[in-house]
Amino acid sequence: MKTLTLLRHAKSGWDDPAARDFDRALNPRGKRAAAQIGRYLQAQAISFDHVIASPAVRVVETLDHLATGYGQPLAPDWERRVYLASAATLLDLVSVLPDGVERVLLVGHNPGLEDLVLMLVPEGEEPDLRDEVEIKFPTATLAELVFTCDRWADVPAHAATLTRFVRPRDLDPSLGPDSED
Repeated sequence: MKTLTLLRHAKSGWDDPAARDFDRALNPRGKRAAAQIGRYLQAQAISFDHVIASPAVRVVETLDHLATGYGQPLAPDWERRVYLASAATLLDLVSVLPDGVERVLLVGHNPGLEDLVLMLVPEGEEPDLRDEVEIKFPTATLAELVFTCDRWADVPAHAATLTRFVRPRDLDPSLGPDSED
């Protein structure tokens, strides 16, 4: 069995209109949300054998703040191809993971992450978390997909079970879309 956890970077700012998209930093709410998700991971005793992440500034900062809440650092493989990747590119990256790796955290961007969930999870599962993903995959949100295969290369389309979809606002309502920042 393989578990793929997807994390969208936390909320970033648009304060510097001259900054490249790649260089955008987190805003205060994004920093709080990433730390909250880290505390959730720690409370649920969720661990990872391998971490792959986009090297974009907002992802690097998301992982820094997540690690603060998680209580331990994460050592990602910084993979440039994750930056603004399509679902197909993300699936290509996953399919070449070593078979000895069981639990992977992939940290990146939308729409690729959302599209990957919708590609891999069939419609109609109960509870239908897929519908929530289809509505919106907000910043700093975590989606956990479980596959009943032994090799990452065998992860076929529509074969995942979405076991977890956790938004920062689910853990702390002040991190919802109507909060300030």
